[in-house]
Formats: sequence, structure tokens, C-alpha cells
Amino acid sequence: MDKTFHIVTFGCQMNVADSDWLARALLARGWRQVAEEDAWFFVVNTCSVRDKPEQKVYSELGRLLAHQRGKPGLTAAVGGCVAQQIGRGFFERFPFVRLVFGSDGVAGAPDALDALAEDPSARIALLDFLAAYPERQDVLTPVAAAPAFDADQGEPDAGPAQAFVNIMQGCDNFCAYCIVPYTRGRQKSRHPDAVLAECRLRVEQGAREITLLGQNVNSYGLDPASRGGGAGVGFAELLRQVAAIPGLVRLRFTTSHPKDIDPAVVRAFGELSNLCPALHLPLQAGSDAVLKRMGRKYDRARYLGIVADLRAARPEIALTTDLIVGFPGETEDDFQQTLEMMERVRFESSFSFCYSDRPGVASARMTPKVEEAVAKARLNRLQSLQNAITKESLKSLEGREAVVLLEAKSRKQDDGPSFWRGRDEAGRVVNLRLDGVEAAQPQNAGLELAGLLVRARILEAKNHSLLGEKVGQPW
Repeated sequence: MDKTFHIVTFGCQMNVADSDWLARALLARGWRQVAEEDAWFFVVNTCSVRDKPEQKVYSELGRLLAHQRGKPGLTAAVGGCVAQQIGRGFFERFPFVRLVFGSDGVAGAPDALDALAEDPSARIALLDFLAAYPERQDVLTPVAAAPAFDADQGEPDAGPAQAFVNIMQGCDNFCAYCIVPYTRGRQKSRHPDAVLAECRLRVEQGAREITLLGQNVNSYGLDPASRGGGAGVGFAELLRQVAAIPGLVRLRFTTSHPKDIDPAVVRAFGELSNLCPALHLPLQAGSDAVLKRMGRKYDRARYLGIVADLRAARPEIALTTDLIVGFPGETEDDFQQTLEMMERVRFESSFSFCYSDRPGVASARMTPKVEEAVAKARLNRLQSLQNAITKESLKSLEGREAVVLLEAKSRKQDDGPSFWRGRDEAGRVVNLRLDGVEAAQPQNAGLELAGLLVRARILEAKNHSLLGEKVGQPW
């Protein structure tokens, strides 16, 4: 069978990183990454954190099934959290699905896909949780095109000079609403030597920015398997070792659980010049009563103390967050406390959602449930407040200078010089008119400008992005 593939990714940046690695591994084995209409093998990398992404997976498979009617032999593989949750049930519902693999099964997916290409009747399930982090083969092959991505949790917009590196897998927190410990398993940290080796490799390949990924990076190295391995490296020390890699211009990490953040990590924002002044710090709710029911193990005072320490260490730090509206038992007063916390912290942006029951989690049994209409109305109020705060925050940047890492041409172009999209040190989207850059650097014309740094002056704040002009030539 023709070994051509196309990857569709739903969910978080960890899924994006998994899809990127899988694409590289398949390319290294002689597979070809092609457009959807030309592919014989589809990989759908899934998310089940909320109900909507899970339903999108079924819709996507249904669409591919309709596509298969004119293309007998087309094969699909389903990976990620929904694959772990539904497992072999995909074989029954979608006969053309011949591989299901969970997060611990990603390392074995290339071998499995090779086997499917050799045996059209085979079906394979890689669903076992492993005791230690399953290391993957180092692959040097560049990815021809980024995997298609569903922007449900914010489009990563990664360019060729940006890399995601997993440092751990799973989670031990068991927040009342969260399905992650059931679909990604218990926490397993990678050995620091493996993390550093991958980071060095990605910098050698041209990465100027690395984002370290984990369900809760602040607890890196604290799981029993890591302590038993004797590595003795916590997240603060790992940050320092990665930051010291020659050639690494920017370093980020996500996601952080407030209950586990180390004062040494907070201090690192003021001590490591290439650690970006940005942190995603999920609040989830502003009411102590709701936080307690959620099992978050911190309260408002603790969260506000962390924010104060972060801003003391790095005054310009940009904070973003996650918020859940309509958690079981949430009252109007609870919700008002969430709005108050948003006003006090002044998050630059947030991912906010209405609560939805996930199978098997503690909150599914909690009552009373908040009526859907009430939850949606609260979400609209919350998002309106966030939009106003975001607009004010971006407006305050007008006239300032920033260093922008170019990612790609902007989606909207006018008849003049080309616009390029990039991000400043805090991760804000900046669109730049690059007058004369392509003419001055013909060897870097087109997409090869991606990955260059350019100093820019911010001219105007848009609703969710910035418009700037270059100051000097990119480097």
C-alpha cells in the first residue's frame, strides 16, 4: 500500500508535539506526508478534556469514512486521549480504523503503522500505561508541513524555529473535573539527560525558541519513578540547564499548577535572560468554595501571593489562565468572585469554557448542576470582561519596542509590502509590515524569513494582536 499519511491534531500543545514527532519518525522511515486528498493513512490525534473536542473526533472520522467510499483501502489511526478512553471501541464503530494508541503508545506508533502497511487485515491497539516515560527515537528529518491543528485551545502557530519538547507524561493531581489522569496515566518524568539531549538537538536543527511541555511541569521529577531513578533534578534546575544551551534565544514552559510552583521557578523569571516573561497559570475559579470542590489545593490568597511574587521577580511578565464557568454548585456569588480575581490579576488572555461532565471523574457525581443557559450567560459575561482587559493591556504597549520572532506571512495582506506575523517575548501576536526585507535578503525571501528576529515598534493595538513596524533589519 502507498505509504502516504496526513495528520489531524486536536487539543493541547502536547498533542501538537506528539504529532510533530510522529510525522518526523514516519518521514525518516520513507513515508510521505501529503495533503488530505492524496493520503492513504490518516492519523487523528485526539483530546477529551472537554466534550466538544471528543465530538469533533467522531465527526472527523465520519467525514473520513465518507471519503473512504471512493477510496477503498484508506486507513485511519486514532491516538491521544479519546483513543485511550474509547480504545478498541473504535474498531467496532469505524471499520477503517486499524490502530488505536494512547499517549504512552506514541513511541510504538511508527512500527505499528509500518505493520499495517504490510498487512491490510491487521489491527493494533497500543493502550497500556507504562511505569516509566517511554523514550522515543531521535529523528532528524524536518517536517515538510505542520500537522493540521484544531484551534480549540488556542492555535500554537509554531514556526520552523520553534520547538515543543515533552518533559513528562500524565498527572497525579486528580482534580475533580479532569479526565487527564485517566487518559494519560500517572505522572512520569523524562530523565533530564534525555530532555537536554532533545533540546540541544532541536537547537542544532535551527530552533531558537523551545517550549517545555507537561501536564504539570512544576511537579517534574517528583514522581516515584523519577526519584527512584536517582536523577535528583527538579523543574527549577531543569529550566536552568535548558536555558544554558548555546544558541537558545527563548525558553517557555506550560502548563503550571499553582499548588506546585517552586519559589526557585519564580526567581528564575528574574534570573534567566532567555526565559520569556510569560506564564500560563490556570486559576479555574475565583471562589475558595469552588476551588475546594474542584480539588485544586490552593485558595485565592495563595494564588494572589504567587502573582505578586512573579511580578516582583519580572515586573513585565504577562499572565494567562484557564477558567471554568458553571462548575457544579457554582452560585452567582462564586462567579462574581471569579470576575473579581480577573480584575485583580489582569490576565492578558484566558481560555474559558462552560463546565461539562467527563466520564468517570468525581465532579460528574456532584450536584447541583448549573443550568446550561445560566452557565452560557456567565461565560459570555466573563469573556466580555476578558476582552476588555485584553484590549487595555495591548493598548498600553503602543509606542514601545519589542523583539519579534517571525513565524509566517500574515493571513491578511494588502497591495503594499508583505505583512508577517510573529510573537514578542511574552508571546503576543505582532503583525509587521516588512518593507524591503525580502529585497534586502533575497536568500531569505518567502517562508525562509520565518525564524528571524526583528526589533519592532508597536504602532497599534488590535483586539487580540498588535501592529508594528520594524526597527532595523532582521537577524
